[in-house]
Amino acid sequence: MTTLLYDGSFDGLFTAVFEVFEYKYKDVEIISRERFHQENIFAEIHEVITQNDKSERVLNKLEANISKQGIHELLKVYLSEDPEAEQLILSAVRQSIKYPDENILQNYADEAILKIAKICKSVSRERHRMTAFVRFEKMQDDVFFAKIDPDFNVLPLIRKHFKDRYQDQKWMIYDLRRNYGIIYDLETCDFFYPDEKIDLNKYEQKFHDQEKNYQTLWQRYFTKTNIVERKNLKLHVQHVPKRYWKYLTEKW
Repeated sequence: MTTLLYDGSFDGLFTAVFEVFEYKYKDVEIISRERFHQENIFAEIHEVITQNDKSERVLNKLEANISKQGIHELLKVYLSEDPEAEQLILSAVRQSIKYPDENILQNYADEAILKIAKICKSVSRERHRMTAFVRFEKMQDDVFFAKIDPDFNVLPLIRKHFKDRYQDQKWMIYDLRRNYGIIYDLETCDFFYPDEKIDLNKYEQKFHDQEKNYQTLWQRYFTKTNIVERKNLKLHVQHVPKRYWKYLTEKW
């Protein structure tokens, strides 16, 4: 068994995939350095240095074989943080090279491809819910701030949605679990990586004076428009699962 260690980045992963073929590895696993714990002392370790040219060569080949949409599906697998993500992606690349004229991502008879499809469905559902349930709060510097804690690393997938939707105001979305976020300053929309996690104990102290009023008004509106006689908690939870309630002002 040969273990390829990479830096955890998307380009790093596809550099590793390139080197699987470059060095003709057969019995191989790809794993990020962050998650690596050597259990087999006899395993051969191959350190992967991220090289964009190698990554691009694999991605260009994939685009020709499975299209940009296919690459987007593999991106979802990568962002799922599933322990098997690297091996599933490697399996898909191998199949795309072996069967270049087939849409291998629809070959659900293959166990790896079926799992890829299931992961993509879960990630897509989480992406949709994040676009629906994110709530922004106005801060003292007039930046609208939102905190999220998604099951999957979906920030890269929701970036364009919020950039297109909120072009006339400054905003930030911060992933509590992964300690990074997106910031939009009316010109650029970039990822940011704070050195330390944002202190939520001091978070509300930075609210704009108007924010508490906005929240109170929204809670009152929600209460007044709620028809008790038509309350159907089972249906409500089906559409708005409880784990998302922490984002919703009307649920506080």
